[in-house]
Amino acid sequence: MKSFRADHRLALTILLGIAFGLGAFTFFYAEGLSYFSSNPKACVNCHVMNHQYDSWSNSGHHHVATCNDCHLPHNLIPKLLAKARNGWNHSLAFTLENFSHPIIITRHNYEILQKNCIRCHSKLVTDAIMIPAAGSHVSCIHCHRNVGHMPIH
Repeated sequence: MKSFRADHRLALTILLGIAFGLGAFTFFYAEGLSYFSSNPKACVNCHVMNHQYDSWSNSGHHHVATCNDCHLPHNLIPKLLAKARNGWNHSLAFTLENFSHPIIITRHNYEILQKNCIRCHSKLVTDAIMIPAAGSHVSCIHCHRNVGHMPIH
């Protein structure tokens, strides 16, 4: 007769195998490796991003900035953490079809975007950033909302 412990090990091995197999299949099916690149085509793995990709392709930033340049931090650890967070949130939202139409940037990702606007355009915006009174906030996309992506009609 098998020991109780051996039965538990077998059951645990089977469960872990199923979890790993489903995870590997999902990662492969969702083209998970493409998200480690900086290729903007990775963003259109999900059809709901087609408008964002097409509008970026026709924008003034198309020749100088990719999705990662605007939407991710530039330091390695914060970049990886943001990719992991966004990957989790996107996969959950797209799987459950629980996202707004059109897609709306989260506060956290807006703050990353704002920092990247300032980082790239610091020579142009230094004075504008210093002008506001204490407590006020200058938002680049308040005036330049359509720079990276055109509005959805």
